[in-house]
This record gives sequence, C-alpha cells and structure tokens, in this order.
Amino acid sequence: MSTTTLPTSAPTRTPGPAAAADDDARIGVRANLRHIGALARRNVLQIKQDPESMFDVLLMPIVFTLLFVYVFGGSVGASLGGSRDAYVNYVVPGLMAMMGMNIAMAVGTGVNDDFRKGVMDRFRTMPIARSSVLIAKIVVEIGRMLVATAILLGMGFLLGMEIRTSVFELLGAVGLSLVFGASLMWIFILLGLTMKTAQAVQGVAMLVLMPLQFGSSIFAPPATMPGWLQTFTDYNPLSNLADAARNLINGGPVAHSVWVTLAWAAAITVVTAPLAVARFRKKS
Repeated sequence: MSTTTLPTSAPTRTPGPAAAADDDARIGVRANLRHIGALARRNVLQIKQDPESMFDVLLMPIVFTLLFVYVFGGSVGASLGGSRDAYVNYVVPGLMAMMGMNIAMAVGTGVNDDFRKGVMDRFRTMPIARSSVLIAKIVVEIGRMLVATAILLGMGFLLGMEIRTSVFELLGAVGLSLVFGASLMWIFILLGLTMKTAQAVQGVAMLVLMPLQFGSSIFAPPATMPGWLQTFTDYNPLSNLADAARNLINGGPVAHSVWVTLAWAAAITVVTAPLAVARFRKKS
C-alpha cells in the first residue's frame, strides 16, 4: 500500500533589519531620493517642534565672532599690518571652517541619541536604503550650517568685513565650506554609531576638534608659530579650507588650497561613508 506525501508550505519569515538591508541594491535612484526627502522633512519638523535645537546655530557664530575679534583682534591685527578691522577680514573666513566642524559634531551626538531612543531601529525595519537615513540627516545639517554661515557673515559685515573680490567668490567660499563640512559629518556619524553614549561622542570629538582648530591658520597666521607647529598647520585640512575661503574673499592664490580641500573632502567621504552605512546596518 502506497502512501501519498502532501507538500508542506515553508514557514513564512518576517523580514528583519538584516533582510531589509539586502533590499538596498534593488532600490532605484528615484525611490532613494524620495526616501531622503521624506526623512529630511521629518528631521526639519523635529527642529520646528524643538526650536531650542537651533540655539547653537544662531548663537555660536555671534559669540565666536565677537569673542575672537575683540579679544585677539588688536594684537593679531597689528601683526597683520593693520588694526582690528584687518583681523575681521582674516578671522571671519577662517571661522567658516570652524562652524562646519562644530555643527558636524552635533550630527554624531544626534545619531547616537536616535539609536538610544529606538528611532533608528524603526527605520531599519523599513524597506528603504540604509544610506538614505544618514544622508537625510546630513542634508538637514547642511541647511543648519548654511544658516550659521549666513549669521557669521552678517556679523562680519557689521564689524567691518569687506568683500575684496566679488560676490561669486564669496559664494564659492561658502560652498567650499559646506562641502568640507558635509564630509566631516560622516566621521562624526561613524563616531556616533560606535560610541555608547552621546557624552562619549562629545568627549572624543573635542579631543579631535581642539588640536585641529587651534593648530591651524583659522585664528592666527602660522608664521608666528613654532616650526613644529607650522609643519602640523601646513598639513591640517582646516588650514587649507581657511586659506581658501580667506583668499576667495580677500583676494590671493586659491587653486592649491581649493584643490587640497576638495581632495580632503573626497577622501574623507570615500573612506568613512561606507564604514558609517555598514556600521548602521550592523549596530544592535
């Protein structure tokens, strides 16, 4: 007597974050852009609901400009062959580089905080590209950086800064600062995905920020520094960005500093962006 075996259906599985991550390659460019737009809108609405999150963008350019101009403007301005007015034209373009780095640090703490609240876990269960979540945060932070830069330039003009080239060169300096700042955000996103707490992200970030900012040509000419520090300053990407923005606004050779800054931005993005997306997929 023969027996007939009935086919049994395989158990269905609910796609988890790992399975959803496999859909990244099948998501088209248009869908990816749509996801980025929706997530960016969500981040903007969060800012609207929490206006205090914009205090750093609104106040930091004002405080730093007044602080450095009126504390160091007299002495450094004299070393530049002028007065405090000469220092305004020197330091404000340099502060554009500083604004980008400080705002980039906030991205890392924000990503870390979103994971701690479980927001990112919800995103990872959705059929969206994992990179779109991180790119949307960068898009919004670039907008915040643009607001900070506009306030910084406004303060500079109030204190006597002059455009000695043209508006187009000024816009070029702003665009260069935004590009480099966006590349730095990938570093801090990776840091935010790696460290356990937002406080740890801030602590490690400050250890990196302080030497890079003060060991650069942002606040003072490197010629007044010791030889070993001048060597560090020459290879510091913030010095190249500050020099490029300064020469674009005040006039001077820009080709070398601009291309070095763009090369740094490209290298940072190529190395850290894939690492950040991979870490985002695997983070538990």
